[in-house]
Amino acid sequence: MTDKLDKAPAPAPGPAPAPYEAIKAIPVRHYGRWVSAVVVIALLGWLGYAFSQGNVMWSTVGDKLLDTSVLSGLWHTVLISVVSMALGLVLGVLFAVMRLSKNPVTGGVAWLYIWFFRGTPVYVQLLMWFNLALIFPVLNLGPIYKNNMVDVMSPFVVALLGLGLNEGAYMAEIVRAGIQSVDEGQTEASHALGMTSTQTMRRVVLPQAMRVIIPPTGNEFINMLKTSSLVSAVQYVDLLRATSNIGSAAGAVMEMYFVASVWYLVLTSIFSVGQFYLERRYARGSLRSLPLTPWQRIRANLAGFSNRGGNPA
Repeated sequence: MTDKLDKAPAPAPGPAPAPYEAIKAIPVRHYGRWVSAVVVIALLGWLGYAFSQGNVMWSTVGDKLLDTSVLSGLWHTVLISVVSMALGLVLGVLFAVMRLSKNPVTGGVAWLYIWFFRGTPVYVQLLMWFNLALIFPVLNLGPIYKNNMVDVMSPFVVALLGLGLNEGAYMAEIVRAGIQSVDEGQTEASHALGMTSTQTMRRVVLPQAMRVIIPPTGNEFINMLKTSSLVSAVQYVDLLRATSNIGSAAGAVMEMYFVASVWYLVLTSIFSVGQFYLERRYARGSLRSLPLTPWQRIRANLAGFSNRGGNPA
C-alpha cells in the first residue's frame, strides 16, 4: 500500500498566472509652482534693473572690499562679538543658576539683573556706559585701583560692557530653559549617587541641557554680530564705523554701506554653518538620523536629478 502511494503520479501543473500589467504613474501637474517661479524671477529681474539704473559706483564697492581700514574694522567687529558673547555666556550660566536657586537673595538679584538689561535698549545701555564719567569722574576702588573714569571707559570697554551685560540677561533665560528641560529624576539619581549640587549641574544637567541651549545660543550670537554695529555710536571703530569714515571722506556713502552689508552677510553665513555643525553634534543620541550636511544635500539633489534624467517615464 505504501509503495503504491509512493509511486502515485504528481498532479499536473496548472496554467501559469498571467503577469500583472505595469502601472503607469502619471505625475501631477503643479501649475502653481511654475506661476510662482515666473513671478519671483520677474520680481528679481525688476529689482536688478532698478539697481542698474541707480547712480551706484560698483567699481568702488569692489575696490574697497579688501581695503585695510575695512578689514581692520571687520576684525574689530568679530573680536567684540566673540568676547561679548563669551562674557554673556558666562553671566548667563551664572545668573540662570542663581535664578533657579532656592536662596531668595540670589534669586531676587538674578531676576533684577534680567529684568533691567532685557527691559532697556542696547543703544541706551551703550550710551550710559559711555557717559558714566559724568556722574563718576573717578573710579576709586580704594587701595586696589584708582583712575579717571574717562581713561577706564575706553571704547572697547564700553562696547564690551554694553553688549556683554545685555547678552548675559538673554543667555540667562536660555540656559534656565535648557536646565529645566532636563528631567528632575536625573538630579535625584545624581544626588543618590553622592554627587553634590555643583557636580550634578556640571556633569549631568548641563551636558544634557546643551541640546536645548545650543540652537538659540547660535541665533543670539548671529544677532550679536549684527547688533555690534551700534558700538560705532561710542567711538569704537568696528566695520560700520570704518566703512562710514571712508564713505564720508570719499563721497561714496551708499557704496560703503554696500561693502559693510557684504561683509556682514559673509560673517553671518560662516557662523551659520558653524552653528549647524554644532547643533548636529549635540543632536547625536536624541535623533534617529542626523540632518544632512550641506554637501550631503547637494549630492542627494544631484543624485535625484540624475535618476529623473535616466527615467523617461
